[in-house]
Amino acid sequence: GVRRVELVGKFGERTHCDLRYFEVEPGGFTSLEKHLHTHIVIGARGTGLLTMGNQRVVLEPMDVVYLQPLEVHQLRNETREPFGFLCIVDHDRDRPMKP
Repeated sequence: GVRRVELVGKFGERTHCDLRYFEVEPGGFTSLEKHLHTHIVIGARGTGLLTMGNQRVVLEPMDVVYLQPLEVHQLRNETREPFGFLCIVDHDRDRPMKP
């Protein structure tokens, strides 16, 4: 239930970070994971629920959240409309780890 679109960073751009757009269908969710790199998540469409560590945060368009290294996180769509968000990550980054 998640679609990912690479916007910047995968096409030979000389950047230090990549910009991606994710869209989560109603009832969908991203994997529960952590990384050594940081994330910046920006709500773009609809409403989603971000679990980060022990916190649960509602994300709406233009909300910005910083996820620190090794913070366990997951994004969910518990609504009937698509939930979209932008994600900025380091260009050179580690693979996701299970919590």
